[in-house]
Amino acid sequence: MTTELTAPAETDVHPLDDAIRQSLRGEHAHFARWSGRVARYHPDVAPHVGHPDTLVDEDWADLTALLGPSATAALRGFGHTPPSGWEVLDTFGLVQMDGTALDVAPDPDAEVLGADDVPEILDLIGRTRPGPYLPRTIEMGTYLGFRVDGELVAMAGERLHPPGWTEISAVCTDERFRGRGFGARLVRAVGAGIRARGETPFLHAAQANTTAIRLYESLGFTLRRQSALTVVRTPA
Repeated sequence: MTTELTAPAETDVHPLDDAIRQSLRGEHAHFARWSGRVARYHPDVAPHVGHPDTLVDEDWADLTALLGPSATAALRGFGHTPPSGWEVLDTFGLVQMDGTALDVAPDPDAEVLGADDVPEILDLIGRTRPGPYLPRTIEMGTYLGFRVDGELVAMAGERLHPPGWTEISAVCTDERFRGRGFGARLVRAVGAGIRARGETPFLHAAQANTTAIRLYESLGFTLRRQSALTVVRTPA
């Protein structure tokens, strides 16, 4: 099966209901790898996989072609029943939050992070575990950080980019520096850049991460939808 780099025709769907494929059809098309109706980011950029709500046999075959053998992927939604040879590894709840009312504010102390900062970013991500971050994730959008005595101790940035929206992601603070408001300031600063482009911020959080959800609600985010991620492994 041949992996294609172009997207099939876009369907009439809200951008946030299919945020990965909508991003890969648009702003992030240069990162896209398509096979039929399913898509993924370049493997050095992000692990995200986009797919229709209901997966048929051909979609599962296309996912196998895109991901390769014994690869893991997170599929949007509950109730996926993969064909023989696939494994379901985990399922967990997810919330999607709308930042239309986010109280944004630029922050002069926030440093724009770049490719030279990636080793420090990966170290911070590894210690705080806000979600996946790969060597080229920095290319997905603007990332901001705070330093204390030269050390990167907090960051946040832009990830998925469906039309009219940009996701705020990788919000994390080293545990030694929590309680100083760095996370809230960075979310507001990243949101200010998004709003300046005429777009609307949104984000995702694990349903179990009630501390983060309360923070985001205090900044003006509202719950848009509850969903889930089902983690699967392709056949060997």
